[in-house]
Amino acid sequence: MAEINYTAPLIIQRADPYIYRHTDGYYYFTASVPAYNRIEIRRARTIEGLAHAAPRTIWRKHDEGPMSQLIWAPELHYIGGKWFVYFAAAETTAFDENGMFQHRMFCIECDQDNPMGKEEDWIERGQVKTPMDSFSLDATTFELNGKLYYVWAQKDPDIKGNSNLYIAEMVNPWTLKTKPVMLSKPEYDWETKVFWVNEGPAVLHRNGRLFLTYSASATDENYAMGMLTCADDADVLDAANWSKSKTPVFQSDIAHDQFGPGHNSFTVAEDGQTDLMVYHCRNYTDIKGDPLYDPNRHTIVKPFTYDANGVPEFGKPVPYNYK
Repeated sequence: MAEINYTAPLIIQRADPYIYRHTDGYYYFTASVPAYNRIEIRRARTIEGLAHAAPRTIWRKHDEGPMSQLIWAPELHYIGGKWFVYFAAAETTAFDENGMFQHRMFCIECDQDNPMGKEEDWIERGQVKTPMDSFSLDATTFELNGKLYYVWAQKDPDIKGNSNLYIAEMVNPWTLKTKPVMLSKPEYDWETKVFWVNEGPAVLHRNGRLFLTYSASATDENYAMGMLTCADDADVLDAANWSKSKTPVFQSDIAHDQFGPGHNSFTVAEDGQTDLMVYHCRNYTDIKGDPLYDPNRHTIVKPFTYDANGVPEFGKPVPYNYK
């Protein structure tokens, strides 16, 4: 099989990247835009084509209210014959009493075949509410044995840190069915540098297991990815069935100036077989001010393989190779 390589970075200034390959043969791409003020989708027949595809704005932030500030990390999902985008938004850029942003999670829906039509094709399903009314973000979904599951990051005021990872079953794509179960909280040294963070979950179903990657620590060069693993015939709502890697599975590569790789998603290459990890990364550490407002987290796509036990081996971040 020929080695697969993509231009790196593939798309500049797009953090929290998400690529989905649909049954229509298109790749769909969405990510946080630097202005944090809208949701864009672009599509192409190939991964490389996404770099040159024209973005289509499908939703814009409100002038005021809970969806008026800091639109973060949209993900495009196809569930039950309809399109859904999950994203986080806030009412203000101010911090709350815990010194954190005030994001909550939201969902919009489109029942057209092509999700890149008009903005009015998308309807707002509102906030995806959880029992805790607290900072929450980075929702993703996956289906297993006919059930839909929601995985996200949220602050528990009773637990030290910014966010933990939770899972729940859904009754529909915007409503939880079961009580949230905490799968992971920041606990290791590499998860607690500058900030205590577990966020950006992504789910990969391979080799009889669910691999749930996530990102930890501050969004600068300390950002790194961890992984949880669960057998696909186990109860995914039982935290005891998930095992957690004690060390990062993907992290900065100083030798090649790749810093803070993370907030990944998964897709498959054009051959339909090669698994790909999509992530963002910077090529410098001298960040002025809050790293969240530095726009140069670029989208990178890399193939990965599995070890003899069927566990993903992500290797190191891809050095820049564009001309």
